[in-house]
Amino acid sequence: MKNLTNILKKAVPLTLVVSITVGVIACKDEFLDVPATGQLTESQIITLPGVEGQLIGTYAVLDGISEDWHGGAVNWLWGSMRGGDANKGTNAGDFSTMNPIERFEVDPTNGEVNQKWSDTYEGVARANQVLFTLSQLEDIPDETKNRIAAEARFLRGHFYFELRKNFKMVPWVDETSNLPATEVDKETTAKGDIKNDTDVWPKIEEDFKYAFDNLPETQSAAGRANKWAAGAYLGKAYLYQGKFVEAKTMFDDVIANGVTANGQKYGLFPDFGALFMVANDNSMESVFAFQATGGAQNVSNSLHELAMAMPYNTAAGQAAPSDCCGFFQPSFDMAASYRTTAQGLPLLDGSYRTGANELKTDQGVLSNAAFQPDQGPLDPRLDRTIGRRGLPFLDWDVHPGYSWVRDQNYAGPYTPMKFSIRKSEYGTRDASGWTPGYAANNYMIIRFADVLLMAAETEVEIGSLEKAREYVNLVRARAAAPETFVIARDPADQSKDFKDADGNFVPAANYVIGTYTMPWTDQATARDAVRFERKLELALEGHRFFDLVRWGIDKDVIPSYLAYETSKISSHFSGASYDASKDQYLPIPQRQIDLQGSDVLVQNP
Repeated sequence: MKNLTNILKKAVPLTLVVSITVGVIACKDEFLDVPATGQLTESQIITLPGVEGQLIGTYAVLDGISEDWHGGAVNWLWGSMRGGDANKGTNAGDFSTMNPIERFEVDPTNGEVNQKWSDTYEGVARANQVLFTLSQLEDIPDETKNRIAAEARFLRGHFYFELRKNFKMVPWVDETSNLPATEVDKETTAKGDIKNDTDVWPKIEEDFKYAFDNLPETQSAAGRANKWAAGAYLGKAYLYQGKFVEAKTMFDDVIANGVTANGQKYGLFPDFGALFMVANDNSMESVFAFQATGGAQNVSNSLHELAMAMPYNTAAGQAAPSDCCGFFQPSFDMAASYRTTAQGLPLLDGSYRTGANELKTDQGVLSNAAFQPDQGPLDPRLDRTIGRRGLPFLDWDVHPGYSWVRDQNYAGPYTPMKFSIRKSEYGTRDASGWTPGYAANNYMIIRFADVLLMAAETEVEIGSLEKAREYVNLVRARAAAPETFVIARDPADQSKDFKDADGNFVPAANYVIGTYTMPWTDQATARDAVRFERKLELALEGHRFFDLVRWGIDKDVIPSYLAYETSKISSHFSGASYDASKDQYLPIPQRQIDLQGSDVLVQNP
């Protein structure tokens, strides 16, 4: 199946609808019935191995198309950066097409926007091709046919979920559609009446319902979607639409009965920091993940979308994670959000931005001087999520600050940690490209902590505040295990953990995290607590902007964030503004409108 997978992975994306189609593959008179070199014949495709290969090719697009950096499901650009988790990082001149996106100045001609659209529709097209090919197959067991159809519809549901939350009104194309004309094949593909004038949520629900009803509980490979991944995604689709009763029913079932594709009962992995290690891919917490590989000399199968997020200008010989690239730098606001009360609870009133621990540029945070911010109480997830100067960076050296950051005056002092390569796992990376930062650790599109917090949200909205508190406390209790805290390095030998005079390991910071012990009786306060917990637990995982928009608080939160960041790094965000009436969704790429026609695709406000 490997050769077929590679062929499908390298398929050239067209425009609105793209894929290898049977009509294109079929032999024609002008080719004298001899298939072109490198092409697959119809007899090869319309077989069980052929359709299974097409299905694998559809999974491959979860991380986007090879060498397209921002078309996959990671959403660090679209969800985390626009949501205030992080900024673009590096410097103003590097990958400048991203600059207007984080400043909310993007226009329809931006190539990154077109890449997200076309890569995601490539996934739709491949899923549709699986379903079309499957309809041509005969003499295969119904169980097999239903399973393949369910996987294809699950993946199509995922790709349309991506399109809906990023672009809002998008055309629905399925395996039976009269397809719009494409850039490459206008003569052979009829232009139909597929327009972006109907909400696709009902169709997304249908795909996930079908997948939930027809997928097995366990699969032959851990990376395949199973029944419970479909249930979690269906619950998420309900939640995004405000269908809280339906979402609760689905989340209750997933939490009580769900298992991973490899048969583990869903649960929280015991160690929050270790959750993101290569060694712990496909753990009990992984509901659905893109499967990354390393050392395969094939960067298209590695998590290339986050390769640019490694600390800048470092290399293995320097006992550091990468030799590139310095993007995706966590924001001042995100780092400050992990400050807590003396009891270890979040500062929900916004006071995390003020007070004795407030980061000030005149204290050296943007210089090469020794600097240790935050002597007050902190949620320990901070130093498992964000690299801070003077503290251990995973199992590498102590974070040196300035030399690991490309331009602190442009993007601040922090580096992302969740998806960085560990020293102990450096050999698992894919170094066949221009950076050894192609990590082999999976990206979890949905994980169980996310499910618990979505369930908590539904419980708040239907009035079951104590059940919501229970779910939030499960997530916080996992983070509170002392044995998972980052340990300070010995000042005399920074390769060793530091112990006090009694032989006890010394935490790297003043970690204080508690659970909510008082009953939740006020819905508004409970809602704030759940929403802030999502910010802390899921930081840098691509969710934040979409959460803010669906909660309807983006119009207040994002301008406040921009103002706060501007006070820290004014050269980066000065003059940036957010207008919810036009910035909640990306513009429809102008290239797509030009190709399909303005009568087919209507531009967003």
